[in-house]
Amino acid sequence: MTQTAFLNPSRAMVSTHAGTIAGERFLVLDSWRGICALLVALFHFPTASMVSQSAFIGSSYLFVDFFFVLSGFVIASSYGNRLNQPEEVARFALVRFGRIYPLHLIMLAAFAGFELLRLMLPQLHGTGAAPFTGGFDLKSLVANLLLLQGVGFEDQLTWNAPSWSISAEFFAYLLFAGVVFVAGARAWVWFVAAAVTAPLFLLGFSTHHMDVSFDFGFIRCLYGFSLGALLAWFQHDSIAGARQALARGGPRMAWTLAEIVMVAVIVLFVSLAGDSDLGIAAPLVFALALFLFAHEGGWVSALLRTPFMLTLGALSYSIYMVHIFVQARLINVAGLVERKLDYGLIGDIVLRGQPATGFGAGWIGSVAITVMLVATIAVSWITWRFFEMPAMAWFRRLSKRI
Repeated sequence: MTQTAFLNPSRAMVSTHAGTIAGERFLVLDSWRGICALLVALFHFPTASMVSQSAFIGSSYLFVDFFFVLSGFVIASSYGNRLNQPEEVARFALVRFGRIYPLHLIMLAAFAGFELLRLMLPQLHGTGAAPFTGGFDLKSLVANLLLLQGVGFEDQLTWNAPSWSISAEFFAYLLFAGVVFVAGARAWVWFVAAAVTAPLFLLGFSTHHMDVSFDFGFIRCLYGFSLGALLAWFQHDSIAGARQALARGGPRMAWTLAEIVMVAVIVLFVSLAGDSDLGIAAPLVFALALFLFAHEGGWVSALLRTPFMLTLGALSYSIYMVHIFVQARLINVAGLVERKLDYGLIGDIVLRGQPATGFGAGWIGSVAITVMLVATIAVSWITWRFFEMPAMAWFRRLSKRI
């Protein structure tokens, strides 16, 4: 959001839907969100296949930073000029809570239900920890219920492990609202400060490069979120104008070439930078990609606007939140088949230098990946249709009463 837009309410956007600019959806960025969610799912799925063992998938945890940058961009675009009254701040916090918490709660219930099942059926214990111990203990459950699992209250990933990022992001929402409410047109100074100091902090204190979560996850989130907010703040008008001009002319070759190069840069960067301090530059790379694809000017963007890709974008949050549960249950089922029929589906493997239990190489790993992706998308559609969307609508109705 430009400073002028913050100072002049007459230039404020009329849309209230997150992910909009000048009243339009960022369709291509929605599709990117779906792609990134699937890449994170592939990163977490243990197989000995060439896909899982590749450098690109092995560093695809970095795509969580794309979510953070995009969230900052979307939130600043949609809400940056609407947080000058206490009731608007309260409404914003309620809507954002309703966006992330209901599905988080559903998945916590699913994990807790399975732990109860393990408690009642000893044959499900396997070789892992006892029910309700380790990362599934009751103390950690309380932290997860309070959305504290990604802001330094835990010493390991717990329960639905990827949810650390929504914990960090929720508190980034609140901090954003507070800064804009208090600082107004000067809020950008605070975002610059965060975008500069956060990577320096990670360089100085992180022992796992950019791969921080329960420990420094909030710092990591604040870094990407601030970059996205700054992009919306200073480039809102230019992106809006360019989008209108490009929409009239259709996809252009120059933009297509730029998009292809950007995709290649992302693949190369993630493949090379994930296990080094260079990975701390990921939000900068994703901010550049976001700026380019927000214009939707090339044929790559046109491909990302196809119905299937847009569906992935709509399901992205559900994909991100359900994939670990789906993967764990697939491994449980494969383990049962292994014990009964001795098919050799699952066993001890080495994944990125670490011992793990997962699916084998060759056709077994490839089939397992395909089944996992299909199952994850199918379950995501169910949670999106029957939990995520109804809860969002309910909280939006509730917020209008403020």
